[in-house]
Amino acid sequence: MKQGRGQGGGARRGQGSGQGSGQGGDSGQVRPGRGGRPGRGGQAAHAAKAGQPKQGRGRPPRDEARNAAYDLMRAVDERDAYANLLMPTLLRQRRITGRDAALATELAYGTLRGLGTYDEVIAACSDRPPEEVDPPLLDAVRLGVHQLLRTRIPPHAAVSATIDLVRLRVGPGPSRYANAVLRKVAGRTLEQWLEIVAPPRDQDPIGNLTVAYSHPRWIVTALRDAVGGDVDETAALLEADNERPRVALVARPGRATVEELVAAGAERAAYSPYAAYLPEGDPGAIPAVGEARAAVQDEASQLVALALTRVPLDQDSTWLDMCAGPGGKAGLLDAVAAQRGARLLGADVQYHRARLVWGTTREAKVITADGTRPAWRPGAFDRVMLDAPCTGLGALRRRPEARWRRDPRSIPELTALQRRLLGSALDAVRPGGVVAYVTCSPHLAETRAVVEDVRDRVEVLDARAFLPEVPGLGDGPYAQFWPHRHGTDAMFLALLRRS
Repeated sequence: MKQGRGQGGGARRGQGSGQGSGQGGDSGQVRPGRGGRPGRGGQAAHAAKAGQPKQGRGRPPRDEARNAAYDLMRAVDERDAYANLLMPTLLRQRRITGRDAALATELAYGTLRGLGTYDEVIAACSDRPPEEVDPPLLDAVRLGVHQLLRTRIPPHAAVSATIDLVRLRVGPGPSRYANAVLRKVAGRTLEQWLEIVAPPRDQDPIGNLTVAYSHPRWIVTALRDAVGGDVDETAALLEADNERPRVALVARPGRATVEELVAAGAERAAYSPYAAYLPEGDPGAIPAVGEARAAVQDEASQLVALALTRVPLDQDSTWLDMCAGPGGKAGLLDAVAAQRGARLLGADVQYHRARLVWGTTREAKVITADGTRPAWRPGAFDRVMLDAPCTGLGALRRRPEARWRRDPRSIPELTALQRRLLGSALDAVRPGGVVAYVTCSPHLAETRAVVEDVRDRVEVLDARAFLPEVPGLGDGPYAQFWPHRHGTDAMFLALLRRS
């Protein structure tokens, strides 16, 4: 059923039932089938599943970049594919490089981010709501709308290329629908369309932000609450969610240096002493990254791990990363621990994720273990990192389709798991030791509310004091990173000393 204006943007996509994740897993996911009709593939379904463009009458595809973007859109819908994992594979398999690779990535990622806005515009230009349009056709039209409203591609070229794509991948009949819709869309700018399809901000601020910035309404509400209710700051945060994130690198201490990364073309980061940003190119082409002495890692992820290591302790020899997969924080903690003569134990409930941790560390011992049923004795560790499974609302800019997969019904199950894991983490640390509770989500139910439940067991340290190089982390005692303030993921940190 079509939602009312401002009632969810992309919420027309199938909602499904919430599914809590295992530790360290992707959480709160539901299948993103359009309009409650997942897996309806139309004429292009088998081509998308095969990862190859449909040839049609023996002709090669006219536009490899747009075909790759289209196939990624279909794979996300039909197979729950992860865009950031599938796109590099598509580009490599089809030998798409340079400007064509950049175009394919921009079209696919930009369209996935903007679905909520684009569906409102399509609804205004069509004789039927988007959920009643065949999904393969709808995805092609969405790609065209993105080109018209958010790229510098000339309108005639955007319309023509999209019509060619529809004819090739869906059929000549549907191309007439696409042509009619796109020509109407081309008659106005994005700003002009938003004045028509978005509720006025002074009457319905959440509805306005939902449509204007293409986020589900429940996420807009949660983020507004997390920034203290400020609508303008919420808008800035949502806008940052829609920007392409820079590639952040970490030079693992004792194994690589920031200077080495800078010499390879990166730029020194603003906050983390081990971070650099790569303006362009393949991170894997940098020798230090290829040799696992450095890695791709968000700057906030580095800093929350470093904050844990900076808390002074009178005894400091054993560390634990409880939900360590896929191993970003474990790789940095392992390097720091090795410099101090300490040892890290990395654990994850999923075997394949534990294997990834093993690949990112050198000195650490890595095991497959459930943090809620620990395989270690109580009080065995001096420092414990708990990077808890969460909704991932702080990393929406990195996973363009993720906002449409999240479901608020998964939150009670997730927060129950977070509380169990935090209780286990506090049992695992010795009296006087410290636990870092971290989520890549600013949702208050996953952050402050979880920590408040254990305040009678711990001394809550002011996390900001251990991150003096970073401004704007909030009022304390917790630290909250933000995309619009720091250019990082929206990561939350609480430092808890066991009483």
